[in-house]
Amino acid sequence: MSHYNKPPPGPSGNVVNWSDPHLEALLRKTESWSLDNRGVFTPIPCELHIGWGASPGKSATLVFEREGVMVVEAHFIIPQGEQVRVDRLQMGTLRSTWGIVVEGRDGQRVEDRANGTRVYWLHMR
Repeated sequence: MSHYNKPPPGPSGNVVNWSDPHLEALLRKTESWSLDNRGVFTPIPCELHIGWGASPGKSATLVFEREGVMVVEAHFIIPQGEQVRVDRLQMGTLRSTWGIVVEGRDGQRVEDRANGTRVYWLHMR
């Protein structure tokens, strides 16, 4: 039998003891870590329209984008689960993308706290 005919490997069988004191100590060290993808993407001014209606847009900044996900900085609160439309100029043309707020928090950088910046993760449709 060639290796091309082998069934895919199953679960590894490794069991993790989440109560192990060494593992708990390691996990405690990571509790204060935070990921911040801003800085790897050129910020783009945009307007956020909150909800399904024809609400007026509010100024924000698109700070990260990849397929299906956007990260936006804003100076206002958007509830988790809220529908949003992100409008931005792209090559001289207005581009609109719809999504939903999956998470939002106060910015953690010094300048974020000084400016009242909030960071939102959006899943796009």
